[in-house]
Amino acid sequence: MQHKKITRTADATPHAAALIEGLRDIGYSLETAISDVIDNSITANAKSIEIISESYSEEPYLAIIDDGKGMSEQELIAAMRPGSTNPLETRREPDLGRFGLGLKSASFSQCRRLTVVSRASGLTSAAVWDLDEVAEKNEWAVQLPDDIDDIPGVEHLGSSGTLVLWEKLDRLGGGISSNLAKRAEVINQRLADTERHLRLVFHRFMEVSKPIKILLNGRKLTPLDPFARKNPATIADPEETVNLSQGSIEIQSFTLPHHKQMSNPDWEELGGPEGHLKSQGFYLYRGKRLILFGTWFGLCRQSELTKLSRVRIDIPNTMDADWKIDVKKSSAQLPPLARDRLRKVIERIQDGSKRTYRKRGQKLVDKDRLPLWQRIQAEGQIRYRPNVDHPIFSEFAESLPQGLRRGFFNCISIAGASLPIETLHADMSGMAEQVMPDQVDEDTLVQAVKSTLTVLRNARKSVDEIVVLMKDVDPFRSAWGDTQRIISHILEKENA
Repeated sequence: MQHKKITRTADATPHAAALIEGLRDIGYSLETAISDVIDNSITANAKSIEIISESYSEEPYLAIIDDGKGMSEQELIAAMRPGSTNPLETRREPDLGRFGLGLKSASFSQCRRLTVVSRASGLTSAAVWDLDEVAEKNEWAVQLPDDIDDIPGVEHLGSSGTLVLWEKLDRLGGGISSNLAKRAEVINQRLADTERHLRLVFHRFMEVSKPIKILLNGRKLTPLDPFARKNPATIADPEETVNLSQGSIEIQSFTLPHHKQMSNPDWEELGGPEGHLKSQGFYLYRGKRLILFGTWFGLCRQSELTKLSRVRIDIPNTMDADWKIDVKKSSAQLPPLARDRLRKVIERIQDGSKRTYRKRGQKLVDKDRLPLWQRIQAEGQIRYRPNVDHPIFSEFAESLPQGLRRGFFNCISIAGASLPIETLHADMSGMAEQVMPDQVDEDTLVQAVKSTLTVLRNARKSVDEIVVLMKDVDPFRSAWGDTQRIISHILEKENA
């Protein structure tokens, strides 16, 4: 069906006040807003980026200063224009922008007055968007001040570079205006929460031989590698390359070390505020900049089985549309062509985890290892039952009168049937590394060691074999130092 020839048009230029206010609500957080500004600094070849906040004054502000190549006045005016670039245009590889909205929408999400001062080739230019001025005049007119001496943070500009200044922090301050101390507390806490995000999102820029420095109020941030590659216990799979029509994807899988193979502070930092269960999954990078992390893109569930699995995906900026990278550069969608390949990656990760799980399960049911619990799998169900044949139980039962033995084994069965499955599942899902076996006192441990030694020696096991078997099961494993001492004492008494 053909449309009739159009002969009339009407001016549909958007109202400046309405549209520019709408840019405030795209969905930026403080960390994604600052990250978007830093993207521009990196694109401008900056080597040092400093974030400075003044939170206690009557008029608080936040400034982001870089030492990049800077902009001329015409380039600055273009950069201040909402939608300054076409997302369909081909960009050079290091370019982290796309829509030409980031600087404006990120800034307006936190403040009502945006000032940008840029210095290039010895010339300094400045431009200001003040939303109150736009609301009053309803004009797309950016202000170009001639006098910049009173602009906060401008003294930090070097021979070239750019200052992005946020003032009228109506949102960053949490809407608090009367209580300056409380407002400063809110701003400083949000900046503290932002620090980890910056260390993670830009960690690869801070790790190279000539790293980019990011400073927060004079303090240099250190990179936070989500794959713990410097830890010798981290397992890194070989890199894979998947060639698609819009470019190549690089994929690499990592298995993080067990929490006992790193310090508690490193373990907690790696897991982040939501823990390792929520931090597993794909880590999507575009131009070495982290876009999205902690997701399996709906290909599998987050579980304890894959808690230590993290997969790096690198895409070029030519694939932004395929992955539906949003304005904030904080969300993406998995394109159909990559789905099958990533599903195979997940299957490989899960197979490896299941092999480890089965291996542990075999240890649990191996009769030679004297488990206190038996793992019984049948009819689609898994049950755990106390092993009544364990020397601790069987030897004690032998010492009881015949009439009491049945009651003793009934008590053991009741204890096994009362295992708090739901509570264990909840604890293992959220904080498995904190779930530990209970400690036993000296008298209980001595009895357990004596019983186990007697049974295993009657089975003609050597002392060395017994030590190997006991070292692998609780309660001996978790109290191995005391167990060794008790074994040595028993053997010394026998040889005396």
